[in-house]
Amino acid sequence: MDEELTAYLALNRVIGVGPAAFSNLLQCFSSASAVFEASRAQLSCIPGVTDDIVDCLLKGVEATNVELDILWLEENPCHQVIFFQHQGYPELLARIHRPPPVLFLKGDAALLHTPQLSIVGSRNPTPGGIENARAFSTELAICGLTITSGLAAGIDGAAHQGALDAKDGDKSGKTIAVAATGLDRIYPSYHRELAYRIVEKGLLVSEFPVGTGPLQRNFPRRNRVISGLSLGTLVVEAAKRSGSLISARCAMEQDREVFAIPGSIHSPQSRGCHWLIKQGAKLVETAEDIAEEILLMLPSVQLELRDTNNSKIECDEIILDLSGSEQLLMDALGFDPVTLDSLLSRTGMEIDELSVNLSQLELKGLIDSLPGGRFSRKLKV
Repeated sequence: MDEELTAYLALNRVIGVGPAAFSNLLQCFSSASAVFEASRAQLSCIPGVTDDIVDCLLKGVEATNVELDILWLEENPCHQVIFFQHQGYPELLARIHRPPPVLFLKGDAALLHTPQLSIVGSRNPTPGGIENARAFSTELAICGLTITSGLAAGIDGAAHQGALDAKDGDKSGKTIAVAATGLDRIYPSYHRELAYRIVEKGLLVSEFPVGTGPLQRNFPRRNRVISGLSLGTLVVEAAKRSGSLISARCAMEQDREVFAIPGSIHSPQSRGCHWLIKQGAKLVETAEDIAEEILLMLPSVQLELRDTNNSKIECDEIILDLSGSEQLLMDALGFDPVTLDSLLSRTGMEIDELSVNLSQLELKGLIDSLPGGRFSRKLKV
């Protein structure tokens, strides 16, 4: 590998050298190689460069274990790396405050230059939240947007899966997963199979060197990249104190659109979305709400809006086929979670009759059974 590229990767590995210090060092020296050749006195004058960083730099390129990155790059043709201000670096990400100096890639790098929407949310979502994430992701992927998320449990995983499952004729959905670890690791580990699918049909991205584990301090840095790559961010479900809100705040600071799906006023997982809407996020009820907004932002982007009335008609036809007791129960159910005792009171049914009807409606895909013995209508996107 070219000596300068090796030095660039090595500088990215020096502990304590974040995007700010990295930028300051390159501005003060002619190249990454020159940084490692500088004296202690020269390095100590650079803003953001501590004594510990100086000590690491003076040990030289070899002390950074940069060979791990080089071996990873040589391992597979789909393993790539791009640098800030170099050809191929995504334009939107380059505009954010302190963009990552290095991006490691695994998969289809061309997706970095497609119009993206990030979808984020709770790691512990409701069944309705999972359904919404998948449905919105599928519809928006078919429209032509690349779905970007963080490979986390819950909403992130559902968003990736929805995009991968999207298919309309010869068109397949695309997704980008931004990792908070090195790309030689998958976190959480049970998303390994999902990550393999993403590499085949999408792209894995990380600013962190090979070998980096799931460190807590790296997740907020990952979130700013998710929003920075995207035209807008959709928050599906989020508690008031949620990592998803970090992505939303990053999007606001980056002057990107923020969308939020409202939920029950009684659900803790909806409070973050409601707070965002109060702060000016756009309330959305359908995937078309988002696609139309992006068309207004970037008229040159070609999105294919689909008419989803067919699914509504199909749902209405199913409801028309309900028995009298099933229809009574549907009328008693709202979209807010409701307990068994409340349904007994609202319908006047005996417990056995109520249980049978709940089972039938669940089999027909019209209701969700929630933790704590509660039920609600299934949300349709």
